[in-house]
Amino acid sequence: MDIEELAKQAVDCGFKLHKELGPGLLESVYEILLAAALEERGLSVRRQVPVPIRHNGVVVDNAFKIDLLIEDQLIIELKSTERDSALYPKQLLTYLRLMDQPLGLLMNFGQETFKQGIKRVVNNHR
Repeated sequence: MDIEELAKQAVDCGFKLHKELGPGLLESVYEILLAAALEERGLSVRRQVPVPIRHNGVVVDNAFKIDLLIEDQLIIELKSTERDSALYPKQLLTYLRLMDQPLGLLMNFGQETFKQGIKRVVNNHR
């Protein structure tokens, strides 16, 4: 499955989850439920994937953790906060660059509507 189809599947699952449960739950709850919904669609999902950083000969194990990694291609960063921050998309872009991945989704389930909380972040993706 190509990355655009994976993104479409993830957005659909996220939308349904937000519609059914609404905002206000812990990020970890949305993470578990979104992962389960994607797995029900036959997708490979890994949660809390530790990623090391190598820089100038130094390795930092567990430098960050990816909330969800779908089919080893699509990074999903989850939030559950009322306040949006310009830092969140930048954080995801850094993950994409370090992982050399083209596309990620930021899903903030704390927003009133799913549309307000979803952002597509690209790293050299057409």
